[in-house]
Amino acid sequence: MLMVEQRKQIIHYGKKLIDTGLTVGTGGNISVFDRKTGYMAITPSGIEYYQLQEKDIVIMDLEGNVIEGSLKPSSEHQMHSIVYKNRDDAHAMIHTHALYATTISCLNEELPAVDYLVAHAGGPNIRCAKYATYGTKELANNALEAMEDRKAVLLANHGINVIGSNLDETFAITEQLEFCARLYWQSRAIGKPVILDNEEMEMMVERFKTYGKQ
Repeated sequence: MLMVEQRKQIIHYGKKLIDTGLTVGTGGNISVFDRKTGYMAITPSGIEYYQLQEKDIVIMDLEGNVIEGSLKPSSEHQMHSIVYKNRDDAHAMIHTHALYATTISCLNEELPAVDYLVAHAGGPNIRCAKYATYGTKELANNALEAMEDRKAVLLANHGINVIGSNLDETFAITEQLEFCARLYWQSRAIGKPVILDNEEMEMMVERFKTYGKQ
């Protein structure tokens, strides 16, 4: 069986998405990319995370060919593979329908620097990609474009994508950005949020590059 450890990680974090309320049902998808083999491990389509077994994870190349697995891969596999083709810093990706991030995406607006934690995404904001039907190459292209120089992107009327060097980092960023999206939603509900300026956010981005590292 190929990519055994990556399969285990995907199942672990799939369950965490449910446990932490970052998605519901079968919503969202998770992948890990092995640059040595050129293979991507990704969740299958339509299977609840707590039902996933290691054999259910689909192994693909970046051209959309299934290398190992009997189930249909996530309908969003193109959205993952295009990132791995174009971003050397991406080794894992989580796409969720997190409630507050998705709420902001339904406005077709960016998530601004309502809190310094937005800098975990690599910049002063998280852009919102133009709407396209789920599972299409158009959506994959839109998401990649809007994620330039960022580790996250909102998908209009859909959800959020986050990338990282591994699934630990990717999940942590996803949690932090959902927290920021909730802050923004709540602060807009009661008033006009004060947005941190670019100079402050540039400093935060630099500080986060070494955050938690020896």
